[in-house]
Amino acid sequence: MADSIDDAPMRFEDGLAALETLVAGLETGELALEDALRSFEAGVGLVRTLNAQLAAAEQRVEILTRGADGRLQSRAAEDGEL
Repeated sequence: MADSIDDAPMRFEDGLAALETLVAGLETGELALEDALRSFEAGVGLVRTLNAQLAAAEQRVEILTRGADGRLQSRAAEDGEL
């Protein structure tokens, strides 16, 4: 999910805050059905985006920590790795 102003990727923390806001709105039970469905759909999209960001971060950590000799080693991830 990208920011509409400059198409920069959403920061994980910002996405999580947006998801928490959506959940809080749904938990009130005061939304009209269509509004609740829109919020739910937006939440599902955010969860997918956040899961993808977590998976990419996990891959980066694995790249950082795996060395051929078992020692901590850092290298740039290649395009196909993330």
